[in-house]
Amino acid sequence: MDNFMLYCSSKNLSKKTLSSYEQTLRLFVLYMEEQFQINEVGKVKSAHIRHYIKYLRERGKYTVVSNNASTKVNHPDHRNDFNKPISDTTVANYLRNIKVFFNYLYSVEREIKVNPVENIQNIKPLRKQKALLTSEEIVKVLRQFDTTTFHGYRNWIVTRLLLDTGMRISECLSLKADNLDFKNKAILIDNPKNRQQRYVYFSFKMSSDLKRWLLYHDRYSNSDFMFPTIRGTELEVRNFEKSLRDAGKRVAVPIHPHQLRNNFAKYYLLNGGDWVSLSRILGHSSVEVTQKAYLDFTDKEIGQKYQKHSPLNNLKI
Repeated sequence: MDNFMLYCSSKNLSKKTLSSYEQTLRLFVLYMEEQFQINEVGKVKSAHIRHYIKYLRERGKYTVVSNNASTKVNHPDHRNDFNKPISDTTVANYLRNIKVFFNYLYSVEREIKVNPVENIQNIKPLRKQKALLTSEEIVKVLRQFDTTTFHGYRNWIVTRLLLDTGMRISECLSLKADNLDFKNKAILIDNPKNRQQRYVYFSFKMSSDLKRWLLYHDRYSNSDFMFPTIRGTELEVRNFEKSLRDAGKRVAVPIHPHQLRNNFAKYYLLNGGDWVSLSRILGHSSVEVTQKAYLDFTDKEIGQKYQKHSPLNNLKI
């Protein structure tokens, strides 16, 4: 497993991907040792992996950890979703990670002669239709941030920026002032998921917001990060996620940073934007990836787009 993690690191995979691989494999190793007394990769059969998938579907969230000491810090039993069923998406991710590991052992290292994942089909979870937030809902959430405080004003700005640009939250929180180009109203993203630089763009409204924020930022912080903590360090994704979620709960609006990215994409298309430019802004590898991720429009949203582009509405006949 250590060799596999070293191999993944050499491929310059993101920290998030590396963490996902390691957590999945440690839990799988734990299961194989406890249930089948197996601790050698060559002894793992397809049936063992299918047993594990069945087990994942039956056990509750956070009921098993690879490091028991972590429970004293994270307190998983205090979570609202503790012991609730694991989603199909999570089970699919676990299986995908396990398949990557055994494919590496079989094809790269030649460590095993038979690949136990060869005939195991991928799990295709049903995609949940993500709700399009209305302008009223967005305003309600934004009003929950106390803009008289540093962290409240910062979270207000970050929320608006995510909705205006479609950035990933991790990209946003790592921004520095040097990334901004006010002349072209563009932001250079130099730490994206696919390790390639790209530009995202911001509106005239956002331009004014950002200029005011930078003046405020420079009065109260000497941090290089645009949206730092009060101590000047980089704001962690999970801390912003919690602040946004809590703001939404107070006005009964379920909201998450990635939902803002999703809403940016949908509003961009509903307002006449095209798939090609959207794909570049989002940093996807192809238009097909973008379409697969954002084609889940509701009938109401399709109706709105139709009215905007109806031939009879737009032709002088």
